[in-house]
Amino acid sequence: MTATDCSTDASTARWSSSKSNRRPRICGGTARGSRGARLSPGATPARRCAHTVLRRVLREGAFADRSFRTEAGRAGLEPRERAFAQRLAYGTIQRLRTIDWVIARLADRPLDAIDPPALDALRLGVLQLVWLDAVPAHAAVDQTVELAAAEAPRARGFVNALMRRAAGEATELVELLPGDGPDEAALKHSHPDWLAEAWWEALGRADASALMARDNEPAESALRVNTLRTSRDAALDELRGVGVAARPAGDLDEGVVLEDPFDVHGSDLFQRGLVMPQSRGSMLVGRVADPQPGERVLDLCSAPGAKTTHLAALMEGRGEIVSVEASPARADELRANCARLGVRIVDVRTADAREPVEPGGFDRVLLDAPCSDLGTLQSRPDARWRKDPAAIAELAALQRELLESAAGQLRRGGVLVYSTCTISSAENELQIDRLLSTHPELLADDLGADWPGFSLGTDRRFLQLLPHRDGTDGFFIARLRRRRPGG
Repeated sequence: MTATDCSTDASTARWSSSKSNRRPRICGGTARGSRGARLSPGATPARRCAHTVLRRVLREGAFADRSFRTEAGRAGLEPRERAFAQRLAYGTIQRLRTIDWVIARLADRPLDAIDPPALDALRLGVLQLVWLDAVPAHAAVDQTVELAAAEAPRARGFVNALMRRAAGEATELVELLPGDGPDEAALKHSHPDWLAEAWWEALGRADASALMARDNEPAESALRVNTLRTSRDAALDELRGVGVAARPAGDLDEGVVLEDPFDVHGSDLFQRGLVMPQSRGSMLVGRVADPQPGERVLDLCSAPGAKTTHLAALMEGRGEIVSVEASPARADELRANCARLGVRIVDVRTADAREPVEPGGFDRVLLDAPCSDLGTLQSRPDARWRKDPAAIAELAALQRELLESAAGQLRRGGVLVYSTCTISSAENELQIDRLLSTHPELLADDLGADWPGFSLGTDRRFLQLLPHRDGTDGFFIARLRRRRPGG
C-alpha cells in the first residue's frame, strides 16, 4: 500500500539549503512558458511525452506513474516508443539530483535562471548522454534543442551550447563522483542525504550503495495471471502470440515476468481479466498470507486491489473477503478490478481502517499498510523526493493504529499478515516488535525458515526483499498468529 499525498510539507521534497549539492523539489511553482506550448515537429513523440511528464511531476505535483500512463495514452505511443518515453521520464526523475548537479557545473547561470521548459529538456538530454548508451550523442543534442525551442525559443542557443559541452564532459563528471560515504553516494546515485544515511546505517556500505544504484534502473515488469479464469501456460501462449517474450516467475505459479515492452493496461489480456500488473514481491505477500477456500478474510487499506484479488484467486473464489478502503475513488477502482477479474467474494467497504469491522471475526487479516514506498523507487521514481523523516514518523504513527485495529479482529488461531513496500525499520520490524510487546496472545512465525533467501538479515522471523538482491520491489512481510485457547 502506498501513501502518496503531495499536499503537505511533510511529504514534499524541498531544496536543501544546508548542503552545497541541492536536492530536487517536487510540487509547487508555475512553469514559465509552459502554457500554450507548441509541439516541435523535430522532437519525437516519446521525448515530447517524457517532457510533459516532467512538467506535470516537477512543477504541478502530479505523480509520475499516473502522469505517464495518462500522457502515453494521450500520445498513442507504440510499445517500444512507450518504453523509451518511460525510460526517459522515470530515469530523469530518478537521477534528478545528479543531473541537476551536472547542469549546474556546465551552465553559465543558476538553475533557477533557466526557463523551466528548457531546463526540463536539458535534464532529459543529460540523461541520454550519460546513461542511455543506445542514443547517439548527436541525436540527444539535436532532439534536446528542438524540445526546448518548442516552448522556450529564446533558449535555443543556450541549450545547444550546453548540450554540446555536456556531450564532451558530462559522462566524465559523473564517473569521477566519489561514493565512499553516504552523502557522496547520495549525490552519485541521486537520493536524499537522509535516506542514504539511513540505509548506510541499516544495510552497510556495500548493500546501501548497490540498492541506490538499482533504484535508478527500470523496474522488472511482472504480471499475475488470474487463475480464476486461465492458467499461466495459457497466458504465456497468448503473450507469445502477440510477440511479447515472457517467462514464468520462478516459484510463483501465478507469476509471469515480461521481457519485452508491453502496454498491459491497453492489452486484450487485461481487458478480459486474465492478468493483473503486480510485482513478484507483491505476489509473495499473498503467498505468505496463504488464505484457504471458505475462510473469512479481512483486507485493510486494500485499493487498488492487486493483493485483494490475489487472495480471492488463492481461495479459489470460495469464502468471503471484506476489503476496507478509506478513499471512495480508490474503493471504486477496487470494485472495478474485482469486476474485471471476475472476483465475486469481495465486499468492498469505504471506511477508515482504524475502525473495527468485527472484533474477533476473521480467520485472516491482511494489513498492507500505507508506507513511505522506499522499496519501490524503480517504479515510483518521484517517491524519494516526496518523503522525509517527518513524513515517516507520521506514517509510523498511523501504522501503529492500523496494527492495533487489525490485531483485534483476529479469531483465536487466526493469522495476521503485515506488509509494506518500504525499507525502513521504523515502519517494519520495529512496528511488529512493539505490537508483540503489548499483545502476548500474538506469536510471530519464522518466515525465514520457508523463504530463507528473503529473510531480514537481523531477524529471520521477517522477510525483507531488496531490489538489488531479489530483482523486485522491496517488500517487508511479517506473519503473526493469535494463540488458540491453551496455546
